[in-house]
Amino acid sequence: MTKSLSTRIFIGLFSGLILGSFIQYFLPQVGFLSGTVVDLASGVGTMFVNMIMMLVVPLVFVSIVCGVLELQDLRSFGRLGGKTFGFYIINTVVAIFAALCVALLLSPGRGVDMSGGSGVEITATELPNLVQLIVGIVPSNPIAAFSSGNMLQVIFMALLVGGVVKSMSQSVPLLVQGFQEGNKVMMKLISVVMQLAPIGVFALMLKLGATLEAALFFSVLEYLVLILGLLLLWIFVVYPFAVSLFTPVSAKAFRAKTREQILFSLSTASSNATIPVTMRTLTEKLGVKRAVAGFGVPLGATMNMGGVSIYITIAIFFVANSFGAPIAMDQLPALLFSIFLLSVGAGGVPGGGMVMIGVLIHQMGLPVEAFVIVAALDRLIDMVLTSCNVVGDTAVLTIVDATEKAHDAEEAQALQSNA
Repeated sequence: MTKSLSTRIFIGLFSGLILGSFIQYFLPQVGFLSGTVVDLASGVGTMFVNMIMMLVVPLVFVSIVCGVLELQDLRSFGRLGGKTFGFYIINTVVAIFAALCVALLLSPGRGVDMSGGSGVEITATELPNLVQLIVGIVPSNPIAAFSSGNMLQVIFMALLVGGVVKSMSQSVPLLVQGFQEGNKVMMKLISVVMQLAPIGVFALMLKLGATLEAALFFSVLEYLVLILGLLLLWIFVVYPFAVSLFTPVSAKAFRAKTREQILFSLSTASSNATIPVTMRTLTEKLGVKRAVAGFGVPLGATMNMGGVSIYITIAIFFVANSFGAPIAMDQLPALLFSIFLLSVGAGGVPGGGMVMIGVLIHQMGLPVEAFVIVAALDRLIDMVLTSCNVVGDTAVLTIVDATEKAHDAEEAQALQSNA
């Protein structure tokens, strides 16, 4: 039991949460525990997350380049890219519409008055600028893109470099070998850092348990239960069922193989920080080809935000209803398109969904007090929605890999019949 990394992460997660809660509710007067120990845990947790984030940008760049180099030809790159992108879009759209149906059916926030009795009128929703989002994918300064961790720009550069090196692979074999060796180094670095995961998770959860205010959760319990219930349904039912439907992997096996990934993402609340664990889960546990994982995981951490979609949809309906400004049916198309763009642009960092909800609250003309409520509850929700996001990445890429293997089998059979 103690040799299993996922078991050690599980122990670290719950022991840290229990110890932190014990300090907050039973020993708050002990300054050494509530002050020094909690601050130390916060520092250790931050160092661990920074260590993971330190590896993310070079890992994403090298893994995407290697993923392109491992493809049979550049035509298969177009097929794989189109398929992965399409499935991610479908996943996000389905999550938004499912959350919309639940929100319309249950009307979260209806009957709760947080406006002080004065109604708030929703102004015209200003859509995010799609053109600027697309234009911003191409970096003007590659060094700035790397230093700022702009994932879309890093992905673009990696795809460009990978495609060019692939087309020249016969004339630059040393460069190809260099990227492959670099990928091995990154994988080894990830293995080394992951051995520290139980300690980092323990520290992060101790800080969380020592600072969360339980009284706030009970005041908006319906809102919390609705969002967390939908996210957990997606993690443990919808995604495993989809995988069992389209691949040879059973729902039970998928849940077991993603356990370590779920526990890690719960503690970091960051899709980007979970990239190394998602890579390991796909390639080592689910047998997904490195080309598929190397290309799809970084892209999914940036744009496949099923959990964020659910969060933003339910949260904006709750805020609008509780502040006396229910959303009208004629506003739904513009609102849903905004949610889609904001979900894709949320970014795989802690609090990314909360930031996007703040943008939407501002666009809808709701008061700043609405954002305070969302922000106060965000940490708890963010943990679970991150798990939903990364398990969604794993589910989609497992399905993509199954279709790629079926395609390869058909091509091999066609070659045999022609021979």
